[in-house]
Amino acid sequence: MLLTVNTLIGYTGDSLKDTVERILWISSDYTVAVLIDIYANKSTPIYKNVEDIVNDIEIKGATVIKDDPFQIFRNDNEINEKEKEIRNKAWEIIKAIAEKENEPEVFNAKKRAELVKKASGKFGVSNKTVYKYLRRYWQRGKHMNALLPDYKNIGRSQEKQATGKKRGRPKKYKDIVGEGVNVNEETKRIFRIALNKFYYTKSGNSLNTAYQLMRKEFYADGYRIDGGIRKPILKPSSEVPTFGQFKYFFYKERNLKKEIYSRQGSKEYLQNHRALLGNSTVEAYGPGYYEIDATIADVYLVSRYNRNWIIGRPVIYLCVDKFSMMITGLYVGLEGPSWNGAMSALANSASNKVDFCKEYDIEIIEEQWPSRHLCDTLIADRELQGKMVETLVSSLHVKVQNTSPYRADMKPFVERKFQIINEKSVQPFLPGTVKTDFRKRGSRDYRLDSVLDLFQFTQVMIYSILEYNQSWLSNYNREEMMISDDIEPIPIKLWNWGMKNRAGLLRSVSEDTVKLCLMPTANAYITGKGIKFKGLFYTSSNLIREGSFERVRISGSGEKIHISYDPRNLNFIYIKKEDGKEFEKCHLLDYQEVHINKSIEEFEYLQEYEKLLKKQKEDEQLQSKIDLISEIENIVQEAEKMTREQQDETESKTQKLKGIRKNRQIEKMINKENEAFELDKKVTNEKGEVLSFNRMNNQEPEEGPEEFENEMALLRKKQKERTYGKTE
Repeated sequence: MLLTVNTLIGYTGDSLKDTVERILWISSDYTVAVLIDIYANKSTPIYKNVEDIVNDIEIKGATVIKDDPFQIFRNDNEINEKEKEIRNKAWEIIKAIAEKENEPEVFNAKKRAELVKKASGKFGVSNKTVYKYLRRYWQRGKHMNALLPDYKNIGRSQEKQATGKKRGRPKKYKDIVGEGVNVNEETKRIFRIALNKFYYTKSGNSLNTAYQLMRKEFYADGYRIDGGIRKPILKPSSEVPTFGQFKYFFYKERNLKKEIYSRQGSKEYLQNHRALLGNSTVEAYGPGYYEIDATIADVYLVSRYNRNWIIGRPVIYLCVDKFSMMITGLYVGLEGPSWNGAMSALANSASNKVDFCKEYDIEIIEEQWPSRHLCDTLIADRELQGKMVETLVSSLHVKVQNTSPYRADMKPFVERKFQIINEKSVQPFLPGTVKTDFRKRGSRDYRLDSVLDLFQFTQVMIYSILEYNQSWLSNYNREEMMISDDIEPIPIKLWNWGMKNRAGLLRSVSEDTVKLCLMPTANAYITGKGIKFKGLFYTSSNLIREGSFERVRISGSGEKIHISYDPRNLNFIYIKKEDGKEFEKCHLLDYQEVHINKSIEEFEYLQEYEKLLKKQKEDEQLQSKIDLISEIENIVQEAEKMTREQQDETESKTQKLKGIRKNRQIEKMINKENEAFELDKKVTNEKGEVLSFNRMNNQEPEEGPEEFENEMALLRKKQKERTYGKTE
């Protein structure tokens, strides 16, 4: 049983209540661990032998708890500014105490008391407050979001009740300027409009100027003409909100990021105000320092929808542990180097590789690829910069280090792995690989040799990684302890040795937590056909139970919904619950099974290809439509000609309309005889004769049943003559 930092251990005793403890630290020799009770209000870190913990688990006196009760599925953009302010303030206070450099000394009560007292004096808060923040940080997973306030647990809403009495401190000169007004929802709405219009702009107005402009536009009591100029007449101060109320509202809902973006521009925010994400160098003491990068493979692939479609070269993402050189994460896609691809590779590094390989029909045991932990530090190119990485830092507490532009030598390990895989697995064996003699006269276009699809190429990559992780590293400099322990320079053996002797950097986080935090998000729409996302439709048991699909179909308008998705597989999308701790898995509808197990790149390629086909067929489709119109017009013209030739102009409109029912009956009888099945039918060349019913004196004859039968007999006779010829 391998224990790591953040693992939850549950104990059950006869005389004690159930206790759950979190591992905060493990010694580098894997002998001692520090734990803390995650529920106790005044719990402190305690030391235990790793061997004792493992024995408790083996004899069923304790168990490893997989579901972390404090895990939160919330991106940074889903946290409001007030919560961020509280979290960041608490983090500033305990950051110096919680640093890894202070471990394990900080778990000693005396040393911890010194650090707490120092922080208390520096930030002007009580020792009790510092202990509270530190305890919450340890109990809830050792990441910044553990310091978020529990607003959802607070009681009823604190909305102010509408009363006629003026709230707040009485004005000093209320007899002169009046008592003033309360700030209600309508007033708040005006405040927001005024701030967006007059303050959050490039003009750089002061808050006082924004207030004055607000009174001019929203609190004017008519206008007066002065010198031909229309000037607003302001309402008296007693009837409008004061600048103090306006200022209080502004600071209460202030959005610093929005303020800098709108007033100074995005460049100013990104350069001087965004979070600083670590330094540029770090020493790999043990497993947990990952390098991540992407490269375009030197091979062309075909589509799984239609193997005649060549879809270009795939992009490979790798995560490599700097200490052991083992490849810990993989992602193969068609999207260029980006956040989505990098996050898919990082999520894969923290996932169970046995399950991952099984998705690609490859059976392995965990010992063949044991990496399934979240790293401590991630070294990456500039694609991991900006707003998206803030979620990675705050939610998963992964430190990010960005290399300088055009400095591949700052990530030498992952860059070298690309070269090894390309030389060993791609170029020698795969059809459709890039050839250097492509443009020479007489050379075959290597792209025409493409036969592998994205799924099959990923299989090749998995087998290549399994082989590499077992290969000998000729340039690896082993430490003295490794040599004395007779550890061979093989990535998987170096990893296992580091986990036992240099543990403490890797952390156990549930796969669902990592994936949901890292998966890209998008907007989908609830429709009568299901949840629509990028042209695909999904079903949700909760939405079915709530009747949402019927509701939007009846109303005729879709509803927007925020979802997360895995770009590698469109079988499912995920809806986060409001509490941030749960999610719902939505399934692709059965009738769209053609898209099962397809990536978003493959689906988008199909969509673009179908648009191209439709564009190519536009002229042909239009020509077919014009031909149809011409045929219809010709038939109509022929019918009009025949009608004019046989039309009786002496009949009135009333006479023509009066015989519709009888004419219909006659036509029906004729059609029945003409449409009846007849086998071995003989064809006659005799032309048909047009019959004309007598209408005497332009009047519709009053015919009885016998006359009607006579007319039908005459019609039948003429039909037989046309079919079999005249009989003597």
